[in-house]
Amino acid sequence: MPPCVTSALRVVGGCSQWYYIGGMCPTAGNATREKILLRLKKSGPTTASGLADQLRVTSSAIRQHLCELQTEGLIDYEEVRAGTVGRPKKRWHVVSSAEANACFPDTHANLTLALIAAARAAFGDAGVERLIAERVRAQMQDYLQRIEVDAPLADRVEKLSELRTEDGYMSGWVEEAAGRFLLWESHCPVCAAATICQRLCAGELDMFRGVLGDGVHVERVEYLMDGDRRCAYRIESSPVTFPDDGPGGNG
Repeated sequence: MPPCVTSALRVVGGCSQWYYIGGMCPTAGNATREKILLRLKKSGPTTASGLADQLRVTSSAIRQHLCELQTEGLIDYEEVRAGTVGRPKKRWHVVSSAEANACFPDTHANLTLALIAAARAAFGDAGVERLIAERVRAQMQDYLQRIEVDAPLADRVEKLSELRTEDGYMSGWVEEAAGRFLLWESHCPVCAAATICQRLCAGELDMFRGVLGDGVHVERVEYLMDGDRRCAYRIESSPVTFPDDGPGGNG
């Protein structure tokens, strides 16, 4: 057990795990373990050998770190069989937990929670709705000043991903097909607030649609609050539609 954190022991699924109190990441001060967590968070599930190649560390050292991180309740694995023969491979991923979230950037979560609770107590749910709507409006205005609305959609998606990373969301994007993109956020710095006020997430979706402009369809396809490892959005140009003249129309 690392001596630099306040800890307690608990049993989960028959296995002993250290539970970290006070929001401090147990990997602090261990560069290799921090790199492992960051790589898994940003790139998603991978194998021990894949991590060893990426980080230029021996496979045995990587496996030792992975074992320790699993014992501490920060990561876990799924066994995936590549073919009909051979042993399945372990693909490691960061778990969704308060302990794991403490290892990544956080935007003053406790203050945000307190402000939401205070707004609800003072102004009711309608007041919280107005507060979130104003936040969305202000953020949209800021983004619109930095995204060229007449630029190609790929350029707008790239810039939006940049801005989200600046705000702590560890964003990335890829063009899946011509005119269709996937933008993801591997970390949610307002996760604690979104847990008690999911209107924040709806506001984020509204904001994406606003800054990407008319004629763009944005759909959330992965969602942290549903247990996915990240939030992800499919973005594509909406097809142009024309009114249906109906029977007897001009064609």
